[in-house]
Amino acid sequence: MTRSTTPLSRATAFVVVAGICVAALGAWSVGRDAQASEDEPRRLVTIVASGEPETQLMAMVLTMQSVRQGAEARILLCGPGARIAWKDAPESATAPQKPRGMSPQGLMAKLAGMGVRTEVCAIHLPNADKTEADLIEGVGVARPPDMAAGIMAEDVRVLSF
Repeated sequence: MTRSTTPLSRATAFVVVAGICVAALGAWSVGRDAQASEDEPRRLVTIVASGEPETQLMAMVLTMQSVRQGAEARILLCGPGARIAWKDAPESATAPQKPRGMSPQGLMAKLAGMGVRTEVCAIHLPNADKTEADLIEGVGVARPPDMAAGIMAEDVRVLSF
């Protein structure tokens, strides 16, 4: 007994085989992407320009949570947001906030103490009549070319507040 194949059954077989190949390739690439992202460090740059204390604190909370989840973080403070880095910071930067009694400056200082690079933007100090000596321990001054490179890196996420 001979079996004949029709053009329709060949076409159907081709579509089925092609579909299986596409599905297998898709699964392979997803697995490969997941593996690559697990192997690469996750990096975060948090930029705080807001002078609003709740916004400042939330920026620090999210940065802390990211660090706890394995991210390598960096903080850039600009304009009114940079005032939380001053030794004589406004009371709003140092006052405990609900619900956990943390302050923006306190949590920022904790992050800096954990090794999170924390910097004020380069134009802030001269325009605020401050010097690097007026900053709390662990906070430095950003170099624009270095910060720009950090922000533009492919594996970096930027949070801006």
